[in-house]
Amino acid sequence: MVLFFSATGNTEFIADNIAKDIGDESLDLLERIKRSDFSDIYSEKPFIICAPIYVCEMPRFLAAYLKKVRLLGNRLVYFVFTSGGYTGIAPVLAKRMVRKKGMIYMGRAEFKMPRNYPLSDRYRLLSDEEDMERIRASYRKIPRVEALIKKEKYLKGRHVFLFELMITLPYNPLWVRYNQPSKPFYATDKCIGCHKCEKVCPLNNIYFDDKYPKWKSSCAHCMACYSSCPKEAIEYGDKTLGKKRYRLDKYADKEGKALH
Repeated sequence: MVLFFSATGNTEFIADNIAKDIGDESLDLLERIKRSDFSDIYSEKPFIICAPIYVCEMPRFLAAYLKKVRLLGNRLVYFVFTSGGYTGIAPVLAKRMVRKKGMIYMGRAEFKMPRNYPLSDRYRLLSDEEDMERIRASYRKIPRVEALIKKEKYLKGRHVFLFELMITLPYNPLWVRYNQPSKPFYATDKCIGCHKCEKVCPLNNIYFDDKYPKWKSSCAHCMACYSSCPKEAIEYGDKTLGKKRYRLDKYADKEGKALH
């Protein structure tokens, strides 16, 4: 079974294509995470966990969920990471998690996808042409990963160095605590009160006060609300003004039909 969380469609795109091609089912974990539903998940085939990378790790809320939920049936676990180009220490943490569950870690694949985080000036958002090239390259890579999974072969990736762990392990929680405030989020008068932002927030961080959404204190900066708003009514202070809102479905459907 393919398990995934996806805020702007990158990870869902990879997960659904893998599931379709290997004849397995995919399960979007969003609603389970929102409801704190930790009921068992059973699969006769190997588990394939697809996750985006936030600040050199899997999203902390996703990792916390996966640690608690019981995965029953097949004991093999593969990971597939999507990122803007660097997966950080996610493979090491994934391996630790799987071993603590008494399961067998089968390695990971890494897909370099379009950037979808507009709040940092350190990494620029890509042009539409660059986004399409990354999506096409990832689409071409999927069959190679699937072939190894079908044969239950180990997915090899780059070595994670000790200095990466030493830097990231203390840095990530500090970044999450001090650099991911939700207070600057607001909705402009373009908001139509459709509640889409509330529905896509994995932390149940958004509620409606009269017509407009409001944000609580907890935030993962997944940008699902910002990118999913049908009227592009959500902004984050002045950092997002004039910037494009990335969602994969603007470029291709789940089967990649727009890529041919």
